[in-house]
Amino acid sequence: MRIDWLHFTPGSSLLGGILLGIAAGVLFLNSGRILGITGILEGLFKPTRVDSPWRLTFLLGLFASPLVAKLMLPADLLHAPRIDANWAMVIVAGLLVGFGTRWGAGCTSGHGICGLSRLSVRSLVATLSFMGTGFITVFVIRHLL
Repeated sequence: MRIDWLHFTPGSSLLGGILLGIAAGVLFLNSGRILGITGILEGLFKPTRVDSPWRLTFLLGLFASPLVAKLMLPADLLHAPRIDANWAMVIVAGLLVGFGTRWGAGCTSGHGICGLSRLSVRSLVATLSFMGTGFITVFVIRHLL
């Protein structure tokens, strides 16, 4: 195995994980809600006056955060990811992720962060499934195609 040291980012990955864990804990302790993006977005399709404001605020923060980072962080810390795929492949991948999220009753953040921390067996199976599928896909694309 060879590590791509140019793109290996353990510091920012660790910081991102810590921030996600804190956000998930704060949301759960304050409202009993799970920090699953799919569930948060899905709740907007059945809006209630009590539920919609925090969901909209959360999603607005999610979409605004890159702009805030661009305004506050030095330019050498910000790098846009390079995606080596055409638009058709990106759209198909997005549809497959959406299908898997629906089929698995939740997304990676809901199962991987919140479900595992609550010791949910369903989340363990889901997390092992999507991680295993990702590992196999990368192996096939890099070594067999």
